Amino acid sequence: MSINNINNTNKPQLDPSKLAQQQTQAQSSNAASNASASQNAAPARQDSVSLTQSAQQLANVQKKGSEAPVNQEKVDKLKKAIADGEYRVNPEVLANKIAVLESQILGVKA
Repeated sequence: MSINNINNTNKPQLDPSKLAQQQTQAQSSNAASNASASQNAAPARQDSVSLTQSAQQLANVQKKGSEAPVNQEKVDKLKKAIADGEYRVNPEVLANKIAVLESQILGVKA
């Protein structure tokens, strides 16, 4: 059994105009298939988030708290008094302040 033309280096010549035409046709068909695929695709879902009124109020309180000026001298004095065991809490004053804060947050008179 013999094999003919095993080392044949004569390759067929490509016609540049035919090659360009084939590439153009391939690009056109790809563009058309992409366009039809995007038309057939379901519309994109849009996610949404809604906050309850209490969550919105809490966000506002946190924002106000972070924007409030800080009296660093007073903070340092309180830290030192706590560290030294000299800071005393008046429970009645604290309870009244908590009640006022809750009424402001909830919009209810105390």
